[in-house]
Amino acid sequence: MGRSPCCEKAHTNKGAWTREEDERLVAYIQAHGEGCWRSLPKSAGLLRCGKSCRLRWINYLRPDLKRGNFTEKEDELIIKLHSLFGNKWSLIAGRLPGRTDNEIKNYWNTRIKRKLLSRGVDPLTHRPINESAIDDMTTSLGAVLEEEITSGFGCKNLKNPDGEKCQELNLELRICPPYQHPPHSMDGMGRNIPCFYCILGLKNSKDCSCGSDSDDFLAMKNGALDN
Repeated sequence: MGRSPCCEKAHTNKGAWTREEDERLVAYIQAHGEGCWRSLPKSAGLLRCGKSCRLRWINYLRPDLKRGNFTEKEDELIIKLHSLFGNKWSLIAGRLPGRTDNEIKNYWNTRIKRKLLSRGVDPLTHRPINESAIDDMTTSLGAVLEEEITSGFGCKNLKNPDGEKCQELNLELRICPPYQHPPHSMDGMGRNIPCFYCILGLKNSKDCSCGSDSDDFLAMKNGALDN
């Protein structure tokens, strides 16, 4: 269930406050203090909502309110505080005695923003406008590159307009022994061709696959050399 309304809206006045209403509100608060705003209108004899009484007192009738235009010193203080707190007007107003949060917010939107823009300063970041534009461009470019890296670089070009991904190249290197002729194979002249290990002089080793045929080859080779 929601909170009950602070007053009966059907029996309350709306619109601008009259001088008589202001005097009644000031007299009651000076005599009894602020107290509970929900019950204050009835106690003060006002046909106003409690919220309306509170805002009227805080923003217009408080004796410690500072009247008149903002000074140059206040302008610079508001700019400095806004760079620290952003749009937290209550925190900013707490450091400017006599000024209300609503007053400072309206003054910021109507005056100080224009002043900063005329200086070439971004009212949101409090940095030079050109520098902010470069940062935005850098941020956008970084986001695009990050997206490309995350999704994988596509090969989108004239030959591949659909942007299909490139096939991955297999760069794994393998070292294998030279091709070996099968054992007991014959050359063009009808002679046996020895295996790889016989050629290296490792005949009759456990890896030799041609057995005694290599002896015939070596004997034939020696005979050819003798001739």
